[in-house]
Amino acid sequence: MKSIAALQAVVTATPFDGEPSNVELDAIELEMPAILADVDLLDAQIMTIDRTPTELDHQRIRRARRRVLAARRDLTNQTAMASAGGAA
Repeated sequence: MKSIAALQAVVTATPFDGEPSNVELDAIELEMPAILADVDLLDAQIMTIDRTPTELDHQRIRRARRRVLAARRDLTNQTAMASAGGAA
């Protein structure tokens, strides 16, 4: 049987401090509008789980879906512009 003790030093060479890096925080901040739009959609859907949705509920869900799509579109466009700008 092979021992993996020698490989552990390589795997655990950089200790994890449990905090996100600045790059990860920037990515989260960039994605925050899409995250919040997803949360709003989930809230609208959760409100109708235990009852029959009314017309107002349907409108709220449609608006939330449109916000999700718009936020994802904006995020995709920002990412595409940033990568195109970095390549130039």
